[in-house]
Amino acid sequence: MGSPTPYARAAGSRSDHSLFVPVLLVVACLAALVITLPFSGVHLPGERRLYVLLDRIPQPWKPPRPLYVLPPDPAEVAALPADPAGAGVPAVPAAPDGSAVTPAATAVAAPSAGTSISVEPIRSTAQASAAATQVAQAVQAVTRPAAEASPATPVAAGAAPVMEESAPEPALPALPAPPSAKLDGFRHQWQTWNNCGPATITMATSYFGRPETQAQAAPWLKPNPNDKNVGPDELVAYARSLGLRAEWRAGGDLDRLKLLLANNVPVITSIWITPKPNDGLGHYRLLVGYDDAAGRFTAYDSFVPPGADLTVSYGQLDEEWRGYNRTYIAVYRSAQADVVAAILGADRDDQAMFERALAAAQAEAAARPNDAFAWFNAGTNLVALGRTSEAVAAFDRARALRLPWRMLWYQFGPFEAYLAEGRVADVLALTGANLQQTGDLEESHYYRGRALQAQGQTAAARASYQAALRTNPKYQPAYHALATLG
Repeated sequence: MGSPTPYARAAGSRSDHSLFVPVLLVVACLAALVITLPFSGVHLPGERRLYVLLDRIPQPWKPPRPLYVLPPDPAEVAALPADPAGAGVPAVPAAPDGSAVTPAATAVAAPSAGTSISVEPIRSTAQASAAATQVAQAVQAVTRPAAEASPATPVAAGAAPVMEESAPEPALPALPAPPSAKLDGFRHQWQTWNNCGPATITMATSYFGRPETQAQAAPWLKPNPNDKNVGPDELVAYARSLGLRAEWRAGGDLDRLKLLLANNVPVITSIWITPKPNDGLGHYRLLVGYDDAAGRFTAYDSFVPPGADLTVSYGQLDEEWRGYNRTYIAVYRSAQADVVAAILGADRDDQAMFERALAAAQAEAAARPNDAFAWFNAGTNLVALGRTSEAVAAFDRARALRLPWRMLWYQFGPFEAYLAEGRVADVLALTGANLQQTGDLEESHYYRGRALQAQGQTAAARASYQAALRTNPKYQPAYHALATLG
């Protein structure tokens, strides 16, 4: 045979490579699906390993990821007291045998001998009223050994408030709930991108027959889809907009979570999770049951597999929970209001609640003086109580002990304390570090504006407040701040 013509050679060449482009397109499409489907709520096997691999690929167009929240100035750290008691954290006393004594504020009183307490799940308004009476009687049967402080009168920033003694407040008895409880009837959702708040609150409201999903809740809660933070107060406001009741409280404990669940009250916990090294973030997790024999909660989680009926040990839940000052949200019907009020007890009052939470944080900081979360929680509670000079010392120590770098995306006590005590440079440095990573933090824009306003930089402050409103047009503090500029 003779040699092929030029036309035949060209045709053969095209045939040899005819599958290359389609195969390349298929691989590219599959890669795009693997990367983008989780953002739409679809989770695939092995995706976490894929993300770890992608994180190792250099991304020069992104700012370098920090390791920790910016530490305070070394001179300020050197001035901090070496003793934990120097920042409002008392040392834990020793028992006569040398063992540590559990601080009274964190100990749970046990019921008197012969006291029997059982709480049945609530199925009707009549049962709700009866359960409220039962819980209230149980609460009144046991009192705390130490008197609680009455609400303090306002004091100047940095001044120690004068606390007045009051009659002892009733305490929750130890383990007043049944050994186990489980709520059913929830609709699970995998969160879409950056959407754990809307996903979790609508999982909670689904228990009461509400049809809303995260797709309906997200525009209400975060008009900007890239907004990185939805606070517990915003989740409460959303639940109330649906005709339900909701309360957020801080300084909770495991017994209170179990008692709420035993009374058909689903509970959302604010937690700190670290899916992979140096990638800690704030998260919401819905608790739907518990089992004392197994020592674990049952949860619905929008991010962590298996999602529905995730089991979390009591110890793990508390360790993740304390990263958020043990903040929780109870969602319930109006008919359950008396029961929830009885369970919350004195913690319905903000002053009493933050005093208790402060005592718990102080005890943890004294027992674990190198625990950044304990010091941070102490500062958070001190700010809430108006004791900002003590809060500054606690926050400085927490920063020196290396807080996770996203911590101040979600919690803003340090900004309030530093502004109150004239540490404007700290606020500018911390908010600047946040905004270098992402501009979708209306709170950081707002506090940066306040710091600039304190320096007399009116135009720059106005720009920061406007940036906060571009991120979240519903962010009321920025509107109020703009009004002060005239």
